[in-house]
Amino acid sequence: MQTIAPLWLWLTFGGIVLVSLFIDFVVLKKQGAHDIGVKEALNWSLVWVALSFLFNGLFWWAVKESTGSVDIANTKSLEFLTGYLIEKSLAVDNIFVFLLIFTYFAVPTQFQKRVLMIGIIGAIVLRTVMIMVGGWLLAEFHWILYVFGAFLILTGVKMWWAAGKEPNLDDNPALKLLRKLLPVSKQYDGENFWTVENGKKIATPLFMVICLIALTDVIFAVDSIPAIFAITSDPFIVLTSNVFAILGLRAMYFLLAAVANKFHLLNYGLAVILVFIGGKMCLIDVYKIPVLFSLAVVVGVLALTMLLSLRTAKPHAKSV
Repeated sequence: MQTIAPLWLWLTFGGIVLVSLFIDFVVLKKQGAHDIGVKEALNWSLVWVALSFLFNGLFWWAVKESTGSVDIANTKSLEFLTGYLIEKSLAVDNIFVFLLIFTYFAVPTQFQKRVLMIGIIGAIVLRTVMIMVGGWLLAEFHWILYVFGAFLILTGVKMWWAAGKEPNLDDNPALKLLRKLLPVSKQYDGENFWTVENGKKIATPLFMVICLIALTDVIFAVDSIPAIFAITSDPFIVLTSNVFAILGLRAMYFLLAAVANKFHLLNYGLAVILVFIGGKMCLIDVYKIPVLFSLAVVVGVLALTMLLSLRTAKPHAKSV
């Protein structure tokens, strides 16, 4: 797997991620369990987005210095930006599932942020492994691009038909299996995943939530990672755009949870984006769609669906 990024930039990226997670954990521990308001979520979201753009600026400079070409630097930084926006967009659907899980298990708001932090770390590790494996597969077997493309198109169609429908966790096979394997308490025990009842150590509902969040990470990684490979095959850009999109997931969750009802058409837009990216992958040997055009499509579809969501009333939804 070839990458345009120099070694020092890989090390810098790793350092940024470790420092970011450390700061987030320190702040999390210092604040303790508490409700996160819209203002706090918005501020943290802006911090993560700003950090991503600053890193892209550093990436642009590094590529320009190593290649001596402004055009190559512009192209690579556009690939990062497009990949970042795609992954950030697909994370929205991930967040809606998180919201469903938290609502179903009636997880107190002050306990949700710890679950999300653990989920973020799991997602980073999982996606790093899957990206490296996916990059190797693409390098060795070019035809897998068509498999990825077809998979994204089918996923987009499925998402379109599922949009607007209320999912039901009672039918989730993973949840049914967990309940058969583990005795679970009916009450939360703070932020603990295990508690003791009648002298026996049993799982708390928060442990069930963690398991379902982990399963969600796996499912959405399978959906989103092929999408970024349609933009670039450079493992550095694929990994960094994914990780920076994930780093702000916790803040974005609390922000979107407060305004979720206002963007009820967003899943339709995400479905269109997946179909577009899948089509781009299938056409890659016939016509390579420019990165700038892909970026315009992603931004345009998201903006349109958000605008239409704000201008139309959300249909009455059944309570979970």
